[in-house]
Amino acid sequence: MSIFDRKRILNKKLITKTLDEMMPHEHLEKCLGAFDLTLLGIGAIIGAGIFILTGVVAATQAGPAITLSFILASFACLFSALSYAELSSSIGGCGSAYGYAYAGFGEIFAWMIGWDLILEYGIAVAAVAIGWAAYFNDILNALGMHLPMLLIKDPSQGGIINLPAVIIVLALASLLAIGIKASVRFNAIIVFVKVITIFLFLVIAGNHINFEHWENFMPFGWQGVVNGAALIFFAYIGFDAISTAAEEAHHPQRDMPRGIIASLIICTGIYILVASVLTLAVPYATLNTESPVANVLLRLGYPMMASVIAVGALAGLTTVMLVMFYGLSRIILAMSRDRLLPHRMSKLNPRTKTPARIILLAGCLISVFAGFFHITVVAEMVNIGTLAAFLFVNVGTIVMRKTHPELPRPFKVPGGYIMPCIGIVFCLYLMLNLPWVTWLRFFGWMFVGLVIYCYQLAKRDYRDRHSDLQS
Repeated sequence: MSIFDRKRILNKKLITKTLDEMMPHEHLEKCLGAFDLTLLGIGAIIGAGIFILTGVVAATQAGPAITLSFILASFACLFSALSYAELSSSIGGCGSAYGYAYAGFGEIFAWMIGWDLILEYGIAVAAVAIGWAAYFNDILNALGMHLPMLLIKDPSQGGIINLPAVIIVLALASLLAIGIKASVRFNAIIVFVKVITIFLFLVIAGNHINFEHWENFMPFGWQGVVNGAALIFFAYIGFDAISTAAEEAHHPQRDMPRGIIASLIICTGIYILVASVLTLAVPYATLNTESPVANVLLRLGYPMMASVIAVGALAGLTTVMLVMFYGLSRIILAMSRDRLLPHRMSKLNPRTKTPARIILLAGCLISVFAGFFHITVVAEMVNIGTLAAFLFVNVGTIVMRKTHPELPRPFKVPGGYIMPCIGIVFCLYLMLNLPWVTWLRFFGWMFVGLVIYCYQLAKRDYRDRHSDLQS
């Protein structure tokens, strides 16, 4: 019987028991406050959306109307963020949407959403690592150092392996294995660096604004804005990683909603500013590059500042990978605690109090995607996985209010069921505007997950029957 199945049969007085009381396990260290959580959110959100995808989406999907794409995507995130805030403050745990699905829908749905989250977080780290490698290569080229093409391109681009992407993934895995305190300090420093970097770009490029570049504001029509929002949604995936930190927060009921909502609002404002300045400084059609921010400064005649921006972008992308990798490790930890994945994986390192086994294993698998796949394929897979998770969280908010109305809710989404329903509509709308091949890959991934779940279930039933026979 699962954790949440047990909780359902308890009386109302006992239903608020924590998961730790229901199934004792090793505890993660409580060391995060609201400010730390907000910085984690900014660290995860500000990165690939600005430094990689903004230029590509503007040039190929939305044009200058990419600002509207960001606004549309932010609305989808806002309603989902409110649902995340409510569930994280009431249910808690380190499993994020996986834990919420367990509470609202039961084990099989929890497994599927957990499997979906593994796709979202794991492939997100790989996608950002690919962009990180592109900026790193730009910096080396600026310094007169050139790596062999075979070692910086994936096989689809004529190379053998994207070696810098593999190295950064493994390096971050090592940092996370050391401990969350070290990771949070590192994240705070790098967040400061990349915010300063973005400010410098806005000041410099802002002096070259030309409103003639916005005369054809919506060259691809409204459909282009929607398609752009579906792709640029990748830029917002970081805020839900905050919800995986509930077990390590000092006061999760108070601080989780603050961290989630504050980081989303701050980052949305930054995204709109950067997208506006990019498309006003140069023609949108010239932004189809993996490093648009640095590229624009080069074209405007600021090679030194372009190098500074490239370093800042490198730092920004590093924190995105760090926080997403952190979230992935906590979701796998929650699933292994519930024995939906091998339980021995939930063993914490006695010195660092981190799930080192999970981190190192995930690092090896992610490095394969980072080293051998193209960023476009990877980013589209992340988007559909993220939207599916957001969809479940919005639905879960409604279901939990129906099934457990007495559950304490330190934060509650305003407007009753209206906002979660709007969140559902936004998520479905953006999902339906993703390419059909992305849906095909997504269903393939979920089918594999279903097969693994059936195998785990059969193995667990066999073990239980064998135990009964022995007793």
